Amino acid sequence: MGRSFHDMIEYLSANYDRMPLGSQIQIVILTIQHIFYPILAIIGVPVNLLTIVILSQRKCGLSKCVTRYLTAMAVMDLLVLIFDLILRHIPVVFWEGFLFLYSVPVCNIHAVLVYAATDCSVWFTVTFTFDRFVAICCQKLKTKYCTERTAALVLGTVTVLSFSKNIFWYFMLTGWYVLVNDPWFCRITLEAQKSEAWGAIEFLHCILTPGIPFILILLLNALTIRHILMTSRARRRLRAHRSGESPRDTEMESRRKSIILIFVISANFMLLWAVFMTKFREEMKTVVMYPFTRIINFIK
Repeated sequence: MGRSFHDMIEYLSANYDRMPLGSQIQIVILTIQHIFYPILAIIGVPVNLLTIVILSQRKCGLSKCVTRYLTAMAVMDLLVLIFDLILRHIPVVFWEGFLFLYSVPVCNIHAVLVYAATDCSVWFTVTFTFDRFVAICCQKLKTKYCTERTAALVLGTVTVLSFSKNIFWYFMLTGWYVLVNDPWFCRITLEAQKSEAWGAIEFLHCILTPGIPFILILLLNALTIRHILMTSRARRRLRAHRSGESPRDTEMESRRKSIILIFVISANFMLLWAVFMTKFREEMKTVVMYPFTRIINFIK
């Protein structure tokens, strides 16, 4: 693997100026992946494990409901690192060291685990954002919804739905690896290549993850910010008319901490999925243009 990376660096330095722009970008991205992916795995796995251990001890001053969500998110992020980064992307980048995978017919099972864990990670973020929206903006519903039992029920439901939704990858893909991501890392069945239904399923997959979550997180955060700003102005006016009131507002401090936590998680989600939302737009164009393409081909 080290020799392969060294050869690529030498090839890049010797031929970079003579390459087309697309090839230049591709080689640079591959070079970054050779460095970034191992570092991400070395740091990401122990950090998520440590996060899970710390949250499990429940000594962070967080509510049981929030702790449940954050622990579940850390677990799913760890599984994504293992199934997607370590067992998929790293073997694709360092393919010369993983040729033995060609003889291991479990790629379709691997695909189900990858996409199910990814769906869980994404939708856990959505459900946590909604939980905090209810806690901050819907005080009457807060006592019934923002509980550890509800969080466990929601997380369990999302997990079951995510794995059920991604079972179709088992039948669309074969058990054999190809060690590339163009577009999938498994060989596609002959039926899937010829069937138009599989194209619709792939498009639906892109809508559900990350299309709809992207929109929901933006909407919920916007509504939460609006509520906090309106509440803050009202509380300042009310406290200004009271004499001898403590200048410290513990309620607003609690809400401020909650919103910081939500924004950190949401911003991380947006940044990680921004590139794929570019892919989502391309898939959308393909689907919209599909009927016109068929008509033109029929006329020809």
